[in-house]
Amino acid sequence: MKLYVDSFPSPVAEILLAVDERGAVKHLEFVAPSVGRTREHHLARYERSGEVAFDAAPGAEARRQVEQYFAGDRTRFELELAGDGTPFQREVWRALVAIPFGATTSYGELAAQIGRPNASRAVGRANGTNPIALVVPCHRVIGVNGSLTGYAGGVDIKRALLDFERGQRDLITPPARRASGASA
Repeated sequence: MKLYVDSFPSPVAEILLAVDERGAVKHLEFVAPSVGRTREHHLARYERSGEVAFDAAPGAEARRQVEQYFAGDRTRFELELAGDGTPFQREVWRALVAIPFGATTSYGELAAQIGRPNASRAVGRANGTNPIALVVPCHRVIGVNGSLTGYAGGVDIKRALLDFERGQRDLITPPARRASGASA
C-alpha cells in the first residue's frame, strides 16, 4: 500500500499526516522527541507499512480540517479514517470519536460505554495505540481521578489540547506568530 505523507506545524507540535491512495487518514501523529516520537520513529513505521511518498496533495483535506480545528473553526472532523487495528481497538476508537469537543471521560467510563465494564486496562491499551491523534481524540481520556494519564505525544501536548478545547485558546500560539517570534 502506498502512503502519502505530509508534515506541517501546529500550535502544539509538528504533525505528520499519512493518507492512503483514497485520501483516507492512516496516521496523524505529533512529533514529540521528548517522549521518543521523532520524525524518524514515525516515518520508519510508515515505511514498514508500504511505499511512502512525500506529497501533501492527497492529504490536503485532512490538513485543512486540522488547521481549522486549531483556528477555533472546527470542533468535529469529517474525514475518512483508515487506521489499522484489531476489532476491539477499532471499537474503542469509534467510542473516542463520540466524545464531544471540550469533554473528557475516563478509561473505565469508556469501557462501560462499549459494554465491557471490566476492560478499562484493555481500553487504555487500545487508546494508546490510536494511530490518528486529534481526529480520534484519545487526548480526551483521563484518569478516573481527573489526572492526565499518559499520551503518545506527551502529557504537555495533552494538557494543551484539553485546555484549548475548554476555551483557553490563548495558551496555543498560532504557528505564524510563533515562527515570527511574536507573543500571543
